[in-house]
Amino acid sequence: MAMKVNRRSILKSAAAVGALAITSSGGILPAIAQEATPKKGGHFKLGVAAGGTSDTLDPATYNNAFTEVFGKSLHGYLMEIDADGKVTGELAESWEASKDAKTWTFKLRQGVEFHNGKSLDADDVIASINHHRGDESKSAAKSTVDAIDDIRADGPGTVVITLKNGNADFPYLLEDYHLAMVPAKDGKADVSGVGAGGYVLENVDYGVKGTAKRFANYWKTNAAWFNSIELLVIQDATARTNALTTGQIHAMERCDLKTVHLLERNKNLEIVSIGGTQHYTMPMHCDVSPFDNLDVRLALKYAINRQQLLDTLLRGYGQLGNDHPIASTNRFFNKNLPQREYDPEKAKFHLKKAGLADLKVSLSASDAAFPGGVDAAAIYQQNAAKSGITINVVREPSDGYWDNVWLKKPFCEAFWAGRPTADWMFSQAYAAGAAWNEAHWKNGRFNELLVSARSELDDAKRLEMYSEMQTLCSDDGGSIIPVFANYVSALSRKVGHNKIASNWDLDGFRCTERWWFAEA
Repeated sequence: MAMKVNRRSILKSAAAVGALAITSSGGILPAIAQEATPKKGGHFKLGVAAGGTSDTLDPATYNNAFTEVFGKSLHGYLMEIDADGKVTGELAESWEASKDAKTWTFKLRQGVEFHNGKSLDADDVIASINHHRGDESKSAAKSTVDAIDDIRADGPGTVVITLKNGNADFPYLLEDYHLAMVPAKDGKADVSGVGAGGYVLENVDYGVKGTAKRFANYWKTNAAWFNSIELLVIQDATARTNALTTGQIHAMERCDLKTVHLLERNKNLEIVSIGGTQHYTMPMHCDVSPFDNLDVRLALKYAINRQQLLDTLLRGYGQLGNDHPIASTNRFFNKNLPQREYDPEKAKFHLKKAGLADLKVSLSASDAAFPGGVDAAAIYQQNAAKSGITINVVREPSDGYWDNVWLKKPFCEAFWAGRPTADWMFSQAYAAGAAWNEAHWKNGRFNELLVSARSELDDAKRLEMYSEMQTLCSDDGGSIIPVFANYVSALSRKVGHNKIASNWDLDGFRCTERWWFAEA
């Protein structure tokens, strides 16, 4: 018997993401919601912290806030995750799965138009997804779509996707910001920027800004409230803050937590702090010496003071990390895994096991990796010195960091928005061969469990498997994950919004669609 799913229901086995808003005083409240009626109009300007000259409009390449928010503005997606963390249909009006969650049938929404006037049909969906598939694909979503065995049309309004193995969380994966639905052109995906989203591309100057205007024929009547939008890349936190306080922009991501208390005093601004899946990492390439030695990796994990980073870097806006990427809000979080503490003596013990009396390594750091990245590296440098570990902090330029440093330098800093499901997070960043396996980590047992857990429909068994996978990441993996960080943004009081989602930053990267001017 098939499981029928529509906008009003979700698979019982799908994971809902909990959103929390945390006030500066430490109180925990439901994510901020405003009781206001949305209004159309105005030109919205958003300052984002990341974006580079090598960006493109090809969704397969999206890897920073500029492309991710711009992508969600220009494009439609089969699925959407709402503010409560539930998966709903966007361009897919309804969907159903076979009993083994291996075959998925998606009914497409009628009346959806692309910016070039073409109506959405099954061929567009197939071309859009196939754009990320195949041996030659360089897409960051390749590891996600590799799970697909076959995709076909059942008439112009229906798409049937057969997976290699069952996956009860599959609808969540189709909300990935890489998997934008674009028009098919001669059987191939048109990645020129034409989409079915709320805004039509006007101009883009990569690494600087992008502009778009509201799509007159957008199928959603209750979204995309602004007449036009402008995304500005402002990598320096001080410059972003100044732009906001002087009215040059209406909202900014990644507040400088060292000065956010000053913004809180400004009656014209609202500070939004959302706790969820975002975490900071320091990946070590496990196929490069000395990080190919497990004891060296463990020494470096014990040599960092996580509590100090939480207190000084995040000012308490977050939680301690334990060297695995699953947030405490996830239903498959391993509650029984002991928290790794700062322990210089244990670090020395593992250095000795590695046959080393001391250790010298270089850590590539930048505030482009995460706010306060350079300061975090300096704190780590001081922490590690007590274990006989010398960390040479290499300050990397912000511009081009994600193209020239991340995935390339053997020990660097990075941040992850996290993913709504454990399988999604593990598949994209920890599976052997995944495009974004930032530590080049390969663990046979982990990869075996990854496949088994994905197709397991018994939640108790899935919990056991995901718990073991978190332990493997923590004890064997190549990524130091010291803290989970709240999303901390600042908005002009002129900007209206409802409950803010936590699945990605900036309201699920959909702020341009979901927000409006209270006084348009």
